[in-house]
Amino acid sequence: MKYNIFLLILLCLSCGEKKYTDRVMEDEKVEKVKLMTLDPGHFHAALVQKSMYPQVDSTIHVYAPEGPEAQDFLSKIGQYNSRPENPTAWKINENISDDYLEKMLSDKLGNVMIVAGKNSKKIDYVLEAVKAGLNVYADKPLVIDPEGFEKLKEAFRIADEKGVLIYDIMTERFESTTLAQKLLSEIPGIFGELVDGSPEEPAIVKESVHHFFKYVSGQPLVRPAWFFDVNEEGEGIVDVTTHLVDLVQWEAFSEQIVDSSNVEMIKARRWPTVLTKEEFQKVTGLDDFPEYLQKDIKDGRLNTFSNGEMTYKIKGKYAKVSVIWNYQAPEGTGDTHYSIMRGTKSNLIIKQGEEENFKPTLYMKFHDPSSFKGLLSSGVENEVEKQFPGILFEKVSDDLWKVIIPEKFKIGHEAHFAQVTENYLKYLEDGKLPDWEVPNMITKYYTTIEAYKMAKAVKQN
Repeated sequence: MKYNIFLLILLCLSCGEKKYTDRVMEDEKVEKVKLMTLDPGHFHAALVQKSMYPQVDSTIHVYAPEGPEAQDFLSKIGQYNSRPENPTAWKINENISDDYLEKMLSDKLGNVMIVAGKNSKKIDYVLEAVKAGLNVYADKPLVIDPEGFEKLKEAFRIADEKGVLIYDIMTERFESTTLAQKLLSEIPGIFGELVDGSPEEPAIVKESVHHFFKYVSGQPLVRPAWFFDVNEEGEGIVDVTTHLVDLVQWEAFSEQIVDSSNVEMIKARRWPTVLTKEEFQKVTGLDDFPEYLQKDIKDGRLNTFSNGEMTYKIKGKYAKVSVIWNYQAPEGTGDTHYSIMRGTKSNLIIKQGEEENFKPTLYMKFHDPSSFKGLLSSGVENEVEKQFPGILFEKVSDDLWKVIIPEKFKIGHEAHFAQVTENYLKYLEDGKLPDWEVPNMITKYYTTIEAYKMAKAVKQN
């Protein structure tokens, strides 16, 4: 009897040890995502690492040329590691050399390349990475000219063959007022359907105002001089507009494949932001304009084509997108966003002006206010409250209501990088993107490049 009990205990211990061993072996099968940051010339590269992720290895492999951009990246990571609240614990493996790209590809110490820097080089980096079987996580825009767009299509083809993912960082999908606008537009009782619109009154409008001088992570942002060179950064009509074109597709045609044949460019234009030498000095820290910017100097001031506007038709709906760059925002303000989606029952409007204390605010303007209360109550109970618990609606006038989103959902632009990254990590785990993402990325860049070509043609005439 004692022997049988002893044997039973041994069997249980053995069983427990086997389960523990199996669990350890199973954990070892889960390969950590290993990040390689290439040529981090833009502060967005560091913002990806402002948070840590359990499925990501804590060592960042940095490959870059010697220069202030790489040092700024390393400095920001150091700040995140040493901050008093929720410090990160990144370890840096520095590889600073002139042959940084070749070294990254030969070392292959990671499985994901992060790139945020000179837009002129980005698509070549992406193409070489996917050829080497690396996943790509890239700041926008992936391309800034027609030649780059052709390379992008090739990169997606190779990525599909190699079984790797290319993904651009679309932070604006996570902005709370944009999320709420999208959600409300999907409730027929409140919004109805998106109207077709016209070139004069498009069905959907997105406008973004940015500033060269700003603060990031509490520090004045020092921009490299090449940021003002459209040959390196790209013109405004192919840069920030990437976010806005993406939002048009994402909100108006949620989880639908949008082909480039669904897009017809109607009109597009571009114009420069003019900076004085003193303003340029303040934002770059340089004493004078470098030689490569002399082509854009007129009467002693820098003219950089950072502004652009396009009106186009997408799946039968008219859309308008515009981006404006000023030198510095007025005191107490910052970058701003305006958007309107016109529905058959109401318009959903995001404003960020003085009346809103320069904070993005969503409004609903009803065409027939008499039926508002019943429709809204049903919509909130069924849809909106689930995603935004505590959301409120404040009457401004008979036909206008303000959507009050709880502060806990307003986490700010920098924090959105972690949200996008968490999504990307899920896609890596699944081994694929949603079916609509790749074709819609291609269509998004087709749209910006078509606008660029049209705007340049108008300038040449």
